[in-house]
Amino acid sequence: MTAPPVPSGERQRPSIGIGAIVVKRTPGGLEVLLIRRGRPPRMGEWSIPGGRQEWGETIRETAAREVMEETGITVTNLRLLDVVDGIARSAGAVTGHWTLVDFRADWGGGEPRAGDDAVDAKWVPVAELANYGLWSETQRIIEAGLALD
Repeated sequence: MTAPPVPSGERQRPSIGIGAIVVKRTPGGLEVLLIRRGRPPRMGEWSIPGGRQEWGETIRETAAREVMEETGITVTNLRLLDVVDGIARSAGAVTGHWTLVDFRADWGGGEPRAGDDAVDAKWVPVAELANYGLWSETQRIIEAGLALD
């Protein structure tokens, strides 16, 4: 991915992305909501639901909207977990820059269905998360979210 040219007199700025670790309690234990990304970055990889914050939208509104758009799931009890810097480089130059704000949320209702830029969405038992090839930062943030239980 190449950064778009910056108009004269303007600076590049990071994009703000909001993600949510959504947890559901089942008789078999805890499950985490994952999506398979349908667009770059990390297209085809499994991740947590999330996306770009829109103008005039709070980060909590963004988290709830993105989960709904990508999975059809409603969330409750949003709690701020962490902020992650996602900076991509190629040949020493910055080619992408995201500030990723991650929340922990509880399942409020609905069944997963892929929507928006997700090509798949499903509940994954915590014991099976290692089988999904998650980005190390995604795995770390999921573990931080699960520690809140």
